[in-house]
Amino acid sequence: MMTSKARAAVLFFLLLVLGYAIYTNNVQSAVLIGGAMGYLIWSHYREGTVFMASQAFQKQDYDKARRLLADIKKPEYLRKGRRNYYEFMSGNLALKIEDYDAAERHFQIASRLPFRRQNDKAIILVNLANLNLRKRDFERVKAYVDLARKLDVTSRVAQIINKIENEIPKDKR
Repeated sequence: MMTSKARAAVLFFLLLVLGYAIYTNNVQSAVLIGGAMGYLIWSHYREGTVFMASQAFQKQDYDKARRLLADIKKPEYLRKGRRNYYEFMSGNLALKIEDYDAAERHFQIASRLPFRRQNDKAIILVNLANLNLRKRDFERVKAYVDLARKLDVTSRVAQIINKIENEIPKDKR
């Protein structure tokens, strides 16, 4: 749970310590330090700053969340458990600034990724339905609502699905 700058600082420090361990012929320490450096590099690509961004997002600090998500240069390298929340938060942040095309793109990607709870996936489908309702593309709205109905959702999400379904004109159902 570090930003790229913090990881770079820790890696630089570990590199200095690794150099000292090699200089003093302390092989065991050098191997441990090398492993720690490898883990830091691996976690940078596979974990990223998604967790810190989600904490900022929950605290409604959207600027910090946007900065932390922007710190991830290649989201396709994130593991699936992180990428889905990356796309979900990116979609919600795009909605906040009313960039509906970017929001739809992020929600589309998130809808294809696995989530632990079906309710999370339903929320993404509800967001996609809302975006298409705004575009008046009722066929896609109905498709997203039908997909969301098949999932095990909370009563709150079920009410939102019903509300969206009621906004579809009767001749388009």
